[in-house]
Amino acid sequence: MGCNEKIIQHCRVVSETVLDIAESILESGTIIDLELVRLGGLLHDIGRSITSDINHGVEGARLLREKGFPENLAKIAERHVGAGIPLKEAKILGLPAKDFLPQTLEEKIVCYADKLVSGKKVTDIEYVINDFAIKLGPDHPSIERIKKLHTEIMSIINS
Repeated sequence: MGCNEKIIQHCRVVSETVLDIAESILESGTIIDLELVRLGGLLHDIGRSITSDINHGVEGARLLREKGFPENLAKIAERHVGAGIPLKEAKILGLPAKDFLPQTLEEKIVCYADKLVSGKKVTDIEYVINDFAIKLGPDHPSIERIKKLHTEIMSIINS
């Protein structure tokens, strides 16, 4: 398995961002698996060693399962694309017919942190929303999903 240096650097920054978010969540009293989110941040884009398209989450999960990694780590890779992808959109996009929305808090943290990191630069939610609007269109449902993810994570941090 080999990803290019840009992807590796991106994953390192995502992992650092994940840990920052996770530490804030832990300070709020919410229990999360720090090691899982750290590894999820590092390995979420492992599927890019095979493809750079929307299938990289599915491919990453497959690779992690084949290599014997835990299922909860494979699901982080599988569910981090976009702001998650519901069944209906997955079918349209040619993905396996299932729901790819992040479910656990650990999955949500990695998905969210990945969106905040553009290349190796940490951005903010306004940047992410604008980027989604430019790339996907201003009314794309992913925009509402990322806003919801942001609100959920911020409400946990601020509780």
